[in-house]
Amino acid sequence: MRTAVIQFPGSNCDADALHAARLLLDENAQFVWHTEAGLPQGTDLVFLPGGFSYGDHLRSGAIAARSPIMGAVKAHAERGGFVLGVCNGFQVLTESGLLPGALSRNRELHFMCRPVHLRVENAATAFTRAYEAGQVIEIPIAHGEGNYYADAETIARLEGEGQVVFRYVDNPNGSLNDIAGIVNARGTVLGMMPHPERAVEALLGSEDGQGLFESLKGALITR
Repeated sequence: MRTAVIQFPGSNCDADALHAARLLLDENAQFVWHTEAGLPQGTDLVFLPGGFSYGDHLRSGAIAARSPIMGAVKAHAERGGFVLGVCNGFQVLTESGLLPGALSRNRELHFMCRPVHLRVENAATAFTRAYEAGQVIEIPIAHGEGNYYADAETIARLEGEGQVVFRYVDNPNGSLNDIAGIVNARGTVLGMMPHPERAVEALLGSEDGQGLFESLKGALITR
């Protein structure tokens, strides 16, 4: 399997993403700079990391969503390839139209960086099969604009079709329906605000993020 971690100007969780990918998924995972026109041959997973791409100018993720590499990321997703967007990566996914909705300023209007508890709402996706439905896990957040919003029709569709994958137990940012992570209709693109790559080793305070990468590895092997 091959994993590509996309780097934008202002990405600051790219090394974390690469470390987690190499540790649990693909020892040859590699960075891909945002100006590249294509992904490495045979890419199975695209990882859009957290950070402050382009300094969050205009809106978080708005400029990154229009970077040259995103054409290849969209084509990869359209072919059914896996895409994981974490924090700023989630914002890029919504800005690029690969996921519905938007991320706005946190309810309290300040940056939040701490562990939170998530409930696994759908354990039948390629990203969550190593978990159990209803399982509560601890994953850290680090964002100023993690307040998920979508219109009522979109929220109803996400809820009705099982696309809400992770939900906050104690909502830290005001996200509608306590939504922390969603997948696309095909279940191949996941966006989430909490950072699973920062919860893959006991040294980091939690190993609860391992399940996401273990789920992906199983999905990629059996695909």
